[in-house]
Amino acid sequence: MTTTPIPRPAHRRHVEAVAADPYERGTVRGGQLRATLPAAIEVYDRLFALGGVTEAAVRADAERALEAIGAFRPAARAEIGGVAQGAGVEPWRVAALNARTEILARSTSVPPGECTTIVRRVAGRAGTPPRTFGAQTWDWHVELSELWHTVEVRGGRHGVVGLTEDGILGKIGVNSAGLALHFNILGHVRDGVGGVPVHVLAAVVLEEAGSVAEAVEIVRGAPVASSGSFALFDEADAVLLDLSPVGVFAVAPEDGTFLRTNHFLTPRPAAGEKTWLYQPDSGERRDFVRARLARRGAPATPDGLTAVLVTGDGEPPVTCLPDPDKPLGQRWASLATVALEPATRTARILDGTPADIGSRDWRVLVAG
Repeated sequence: MTTTPIPRPAHRRHVEAVAADPYERGTVRGGQLRATLPAAIEVYDRLFALGGVTEAAVRADAERALEAIGAFRPAARAEIGGVAQGAGVEPWRVAALNARTEILARSTSVPPGECTTIVRRVAGRAGTPPRTFGAQTWDWHVELSELWHTVEVRGGRHGVVGLTEDGILGKIGVNSAGLALHFNILGHVRDGVGGVPVHVLAAVVLEEAGSVAEAVEIVRGAPVASSGSFALFDEADAVLLDLSPVGVFAVAPEDGTFLRTNHFLTPRPAAGEKTWLYQPDSGERRDFVRARLARRGAPATPDGLTAVLVTGDGEPPVTCLPDPDKPLGQRWASLATVALEPATRTARILDGTPADIGSRDWRVLVAG
């Protein structure tokens, strides 16, 4: 297999949106994405079509998603409408981006991406609190490599910093209360449209939750119709969740470490998993990283975690480079590397793969 470098802009966009009113906040976001959002829509149109989802079906799915979002959090629906207004596109187009995971769940020919996440909870010494921190790769279609941005959103209950795709309300980040969220996609045979999209749920959790306990309460109260994984952690606590249409389930840590790739780690959703989409790759990546952690010892710093994510030839593709010989829909790439630390409310985002650490600069964002 040959691989090719990942195309990246000379200067990664950073979007700031500060407004108490969610619609206004959306228009500010959309205005900053006006030049690029049509390109993101076009790439997803191609992926939807490749998966056999017609434009009419996409629009119907997007409108169903908007209804579910509006019933769950009217403010999130208003913000999506604001993004559309600011970017000069129809609201259903922005809704389709936010529900892209759910719409693509219909497809049998566009498999989901691959990401690897590690979260550590390190016990404090006598008289000192524990420390939590996490790191992940965000792996997705290389065609979207220039269509994501770092983000700073303020005006809701908590300020949020992190990264997301153009037009999508949220993905990976940390908030001003010190709650952090890492995000992976999973797959269940019952996945579909009709609930709150997992990307919108991530945005709501980061805006509203002040702790792991509050975040879990929000997630358990959401009508979810598709699958994903949230690694949620604050200054002292951490939890890893399997989200699925059959329920939300907590994963037990191993020696203070949560390790996630792209398969379920609890038995009930695993019984209905789309294993043909994820395996053996997901299992191989998790086994490789697990063995590396056991051999080296679990890192005690965020930098130690990101180093664990570096892989090369002959190893499972935790560091993922695109194969130019593969067709559209199968060219995976590590579009970003992210490290989150609740104690400092800090997100460090590398516009590069874990192997690029040291040769590219981190963008450091502080939520508060």
